[in-house]
Amino acid sequence: MNYLVTAGPTREFIDDIRYVSNLSSGRMGYALAAAAGDAGHDVILISGPCTLPAPAGAELISIVSADQMREAVLNSLPKADIIVMCAAVADYRPARRIPGKMKKGPDVMSLELVKTPDILAELGTLEAKKFLVGFALEAENALENARAKMASKKADMIVLNSPAAIGAETSAVQVLTPDGGATRIGPAAKEIIAAKLIKTIDSRFNEEPAQP
Repeated sequence: MNYLVTAGPTREFIDDIRYVSNLSSGRMGYALAAAAGDAGHDVILISGPCTLPAPAGAELISIVSADQMREAVLNSLPKADIIVMCAAVADYRPARRIPGKMKKGPDVMSLELVKTPDILAELGTLEAKKFLVGFALEAENALENARAKMASKKADMIVLNSPAAIGAETSAVQVLTPDGGATRIGPAAKEIIAAKLIKTIDSRFNEEPAQP
């Protein structure tokens, strides 16, 4: 099978120096790409800015912004059977990128933000839909919010984790499926969780009817 995995943060630039981003290290996404390769799959890894080495055998596509992430994902779709959207894509970007370096101004300033493309939602609406796995990082009403996300994005699986996972070497997740299933994995090192997630995804994919 062919996996497409996204990983890491995106950077949404205010000017040529400053940007809006998050604390994602990309470790889970890179671990998933490595685990998929170890399981014998072909892997495309689309990654935001990370300091991690590319997993052996994976095709690495490096991007910076949410718009670039969307373009890379859509361009790679024909090669993918399974898409794992693990990246921490910024929800908003500055409405305007200021060329050069913005000069210091008043004590208080406002930054206008606009939504970035919802890549997971777009993938769920495609006519030739792939097997789609999303991630949900939730701090409150976690199960309820994650299940709502799975339904609204038309995902085949949601991996629920918590803010404690950001930048950490270990994690604990719940794997949610549209039939009401919920399987807990961890706490454990992200590499161990990634290997178990790939086994779970493979099993679920093989149960699904073939896509047209």
